[in-house]
Amino acid sequence: MGEKHSVRGRVGDLPIQTQPAVCRILDANLDRAREGLRIIEEWCRFGMNSSPLVNECKQMRQELASWHSIELRAARDTPGDPGTELSHPQEEQRSSIEHLLQVNFSRVEEALRVLEEYSKLYDPDMGAATKQMRYRVYTLESSLLAYKRHQALLRSRLYLVTSASEELFSIVEAALQGGLTLVQYREKTADDNVKLAHANKLRQLCHQYGALFIMNDRVDLALAVDADGIHLGQQDMPIAIARQILGPQRLIGRSTTNPEEMQRAIAEGADYIGVGPVYETPTKVGKAAAGLEYVRYAAANSPIPWFAIGGIEVDNLNDVLGAGAERVAVVRAIMQSDQPMLMAQYFISQLGRVQTLRTIDARLPQSHV
Repeated sequence: MGEKHSVRGRVGDLPIQTQPAVCRILDANLDRAREGLRIIEEWCRFGMNSSPLVNECKQMRQELASWHSIELRAARDTPGDPGTELSHPQEEQRSSIEHLLQVNFSRVEEALRVLEEYSKLYDPDMGAATKQMRYRVYTLESSLLAYKRHQALLRSRLYLVTSASEELFSIVEAALQGGLTLVQYREKTADDNVKLAHANKLRQLCHQYGALFIMNDRVDLALAVDADGIHLGQQDMPIAIARQILGPQRLIGRSTTNPEEMQRAIAEGADYIGVGPVYETPTKVGKAAAGLEYVRYAAANSPIPWFAIGGIEVDNLNDVLGAGAERVAVVRAIMQSDQPMLMAQYFISQLGRVQTLRTIDARLPQSHV
């Protein structure tokens, strides 16, 4: 009771015309923050099936409800609120789930900032609590984006690594139309202005088709174009440094050529690894093939997603899949194909067929119990 009395005392110290205004501001923004969190929570629940993210949203909503006192609700004056008649064309449509989530994260963050400031006139404890909650929402936003990218990575079976081509964009778009969901932009010789322009265009294409866009080697360019992640070679910067620069929400992949490099990449926190080169390839001049034995090792020992890579073509795909691969990365097979869309469809169908058969095999013993 004493705490409630001190709260009313602070409002009572304000000019008489200011008291209801402050309470109305707090009431409106508590509603706004809770509504935005509920919209985010519904997607975490039904769109992402993520219990931890749902629980975090729910917990924050309940904490806000505990501050939403009868006193604040009593100050509400919906008929007299001029803001109820205001709107903007951008509020009347959402272009995608990502856009919807972004709008509501902004809504929650803005509401919490308003609560933080006006609570200083009402109850400093409420101000401190909403300030900390704002940082929790920032973390939630990063976590949700990271979760979305990881889920997309897990669903991806075919990974296209680009090579220099005058038809770069048309080839990539054709492969995307064929169902490709993961693209890495790899360009070793062009200057940075060209790389930046190409990466921007490819990122836009990938996101238009719901695919992930990965930048090869260059962490700075990955940030500049808002890539979904970065792929690092063995001679590139440590994963920990890349993570520090990129933050937790982006994917980091690492090329590996043997079990030792694989285990080190996993220990360092890679989100996925490349396994190869399975066969000798002009893409990796002078690098000996790791062979199918390394593919078998990865199949038995890698707890994270991995892509067999290096010289994989239509003619040897079955051998790679037979060694245990469930995901493959290709360069020439698509980049030099006359029919990149059909080639992407073929690889994806073969990978899907093998995955289905392995799933059935895994369930057979249980069906006979």
